[in-house]
Amino acid sequence: MSKYLISGGKPLIGEVSIRGAKNASYKQIIASLLSDKPTQLGNIPIISDVKITESICEQIGSKIIHNGEHSIEICTPEIINTTIPHGTGQKSRTSFMFSAPLLARNKKASFPIPGGDKLGDRPLDRLFDCMKTMNIQISEEKDMVHLTTTGLKSTNYKFSKPSHTVTETIIMLSVLTPGTSVFENCALEPEIDDLIEMLNDMGAKIKRNNSTITIIGVSTLNGTKHQIIADRNEAVTFACAALATKGSVNILRINPDIIKTFLDTIILMGAKVDTGKDEISVTWTQPLKAISIETGPEPLFMTDWQAVFSVVLSQTVGCSSIIERVFPYRFHHIEQFNKMGLKSKYFNPNITDKNSYYEFNQESDKPEYFHGVKIYGPTKLQPSNFVINDLRTGASITIAALTAEGKSIIDGVEYIERGYEKLAQRLCSLGANIEYIKT
Repeated sequence: MSKYLISGGKPLIGEVSIRGAKNASYKQIIASLLSDKPTQLGNIPIISDVKITESICEQIGSKIIHNGEHSIEICTPEIINTTIPHGTGQKSRTSFMFSAPLLARNKKASFPIPGGDKLGDRPLDRLFDCMKTMNIQISEEKDMVHLTTTGLKSTNYKFSKPSHTVTETIIMLSVLTPGTSVFENCALEPEIDDLIEMLNDMGAKIKRNNSTITIIGVSTLNGTKHQIIADRNEAVTFACAALATKGSVNILRINPDIIKTFLDTIILMGAKVDTGKDEISVTWTQPLKAISIETGPEPLFMTDWQAVFSVVLSQTVGCSSIIERVFPYRFHHIEQFNKMGLKSKYFNPNITDKNSYYEFNQESDKPEYFHGVKIYGPTKLQPSNFVINDLRTGASITIAALTAEGKSIIDGVEYIERGYEKLAQRLCSLGANIEYIKT
């Protein structure tokens, strides 16, 4: 396993540019398969999730040309394989999203049960329920899902709970479906709007009115040229690194509006935030106040932010709390921080109607899971050694190690590389002391 050797205890100060969004780039690569014409995508991040997606595309029939580090041209004149390979398909959660172009163009698709980070079950029931109303037949065999259709049909459907990956998959599926489809209670993430913009540029007819999306199906789509939206998670990660180490970072190539909830939160805590058209300056100027947050779908506090934000809370004055409402359990990072001396306490909120309060399906919950954690600060974190097995935990431990005075070792940084391009190198440009040992 590759590793980071980190000597922490220094404030991070400087300037960093944000790459294209992980949660937009691989999905828009998949969306390009809806057309048999070439599509050019810019601001593609160099991360393993993108590489896995490109590999699956090539096995399906895509031809991919890399034009520089962050730009590709992809063309899929013919679908030659409607089964997502088992090996690459299980490495990330992208596999089920390929079903949209495969069904739209070839009327069948097979994929392995999605993998990715160890976050608990990723329910597909909301997707399958909607697919059934579109004349899609679904069957499972061992760890494979098989989808077939005699012809896609338009539908009116209201999701029981919003899900951004389900929303994006259904959008891709519907653009080539005859008739008019209307979907209610759709997710509101900005990456979805970026996908809609790309598809409309390709000739789709998609309109959004808040959480309702209306799609008039077209017979074919063209190619397009599209620039991937900036990565919100990257921007928040660098902002948290600045605050946790009592530093100051100017974050470039990011629209402040897409992380407004986060910025409003740290301003309440006492952080200094200055924003421009496409940049954000985040500075620690005084001890930060404790705060309580709940994760949730856009526009609430994003679940992907809470791990790196936990490091900031460890340095605040008082007792902070996080309630995780999106996944049944997402506090693996807290277990690691406790090794560094973090003072924390798990709890479960007293909720009467859990089904409406939590975004995850209740059958995914377990008695041993906690949905809340209290963090007491400020804590002088101690260096330690870690082995990580998911992306956001890896990023949060990296920040924690930079906060702690002394040397820490982080094994398994391949997980970090799933979603962050050259994270160690870019942190070093801000003054971090990280030795990256690649194996």
